[in-house]
Amino acid sequence: DPCRNFHCKRGRVCQAGEQGKPSCICQDPAACPSAKDYERVCGTDNKTYDGTCQLFGTKCQLEGTKIGHQLHLDYMGACKYIPHCSDYEVDQFPLRMRDWLKNILMQHYERDQDTSGFLTEKQRNKVKKIYQNEQRLAAGQHSVELLLHDFEKNYRMYVYPVHWQFYQLDQHPADRSLTHSELAPLRASLVPMEHCITRFFQECDGDRDRLVTLKEWCHCFEIKD
Repeated sequence: DPCRNFHCKRGRVCQAGEQGKPSCICQDPAACPSAKDYERVCGTDNKTYDGTCQLFGTKCQLEGTKIGHQLHLDYMGACKYIPHCSDYEVDQFPLRMRDWLKNILMQHYERDQDTSGFLTEKQRNKVKKIYQNEQRLAAGQHSVELLLHDFEKNYRMYVYPVHWQFYQLDQHPADRSLTHSELAPLRASLVPMEHCITRFFQECDGDRDRLVTLKEWCHCFEIKD
């Protein structure tokens, strides 16, 4: 099978030509496997698609057009009303995101106690110090005042989770800057719960070059130079 090890980008599938030469053609959205309700996604055109296969197949068929260029994965789940993000909310957003990233690392650390694989040994050593100090905060929802006080008092505990998340996203390629595609997995999963995340990432791109550098990322999370 000439297509066995032939890779096509999302929205395209491999097809063998007359002489057996593989090439990539657009995925027919109608031929995508049926998706469950929880697999639906919302596109930036505010249309609900039955999974990423249908979304990216549609984008491929519209390639070369303005609509196709602007069509991306907006967020996971069916399209719904996303409230406007106020100036006050976006100002408070880094507080919640820093705390959330720290809690994600806590969960990875706890799971690694039963089965390894989430964190490397070097990462575990860094997170261990944060984990041992985590009892300072009560479990559950934290007020803005408590998060701000804890960030000022225990600043160093928040630096590594911010760096860690950037590293997790900066993979294709690993060049110390995040493209729209690299940000998409994080942003798309959080939009339904954190309606300010789109505006937050837009404002992180200070020079509007459609790339979020490590320096811009840290500045957004109020991490010092």
